[in-house]
Amino acid sequence: MKPLALLRPLTISSAPSKPLSQPLSLPQKQAFRVLCSSLDSKPIQDGYTAAKPDNNKPGVLDDLFLNLFRNKMVQEVGWDSEKPGYEGLIEVANRLMMNGRTNSDTKEAAVRILISLFPPFLLELYRILIAPIGGGKIAATMVARVTALTCQWLMGTCTINSVDLPDGTSCRSGVFVERCKYLEESKCVGICINTCKLPTQAFFKDYMGVPLVMEPNFTDYSCQQNLGEVH
Repeated sequence: MKPLALLRPLTISSAPSKPLSQPLSLPQKQAFRVLCSSLDSKPIQDGYTAAKPDNNKPGVLDDLFLNLFRNKMVQEVGWDSEKPGYEGLIEVANRLMMNGRTNSDTKEAAVRILISLFPPFLLELYRILIAPIGGGKIAATMVARVTALTCQWLMGTCTINSVDLPDGTSCRSGVFVERCKYLEESKCVGICINTCKLPTQAFFKDYMGVPLVMEPNFTDYSCQQNLGEVH
């Protein structure tokens, strides 16, 4: 991993083909692209042209969940974006990547953010009392349903599906995200892997006792989340 200061600057086009939302100033966009490069990732290409689902219909609690998550992220990062809503959240996630000296630093910081979202002792009680019941199927099913119910503001439209478990049985403990909003808005493989996939897998396994395998698709922005599946 080369320090950012040693990376060769990337050439930025003065007329980007498809800005994410509001055009960024040149220093901000250059920092974002260099950051993705420094974390062995690459911007996602826009070759996928399937119809984009409408993720702009906030639920009653969506703003509450977004503000709570963003506040916890800001506390960890020590910085907040001036932009409101989801666009600002993505900028804070980018800063989280910039703060980490390594991918492991970023992953550990993201795990701390997830832990801070829950009341003290709740995670430990779930891991000790709920996770072992029924070979873990009940806990995995519960987490899948709660995730699909409360996290669409972050991920977009998602549905419950079946997962093949290590014991040869199946369980409806999968969450399929049709087109992940977090991945699509960030357009960075590094942000997806290091602030979402790896820390979320570690958080569920280590702090809730529920193994998880997340399978993001960098072509169509979908993501299959298999709770109860050991990776």
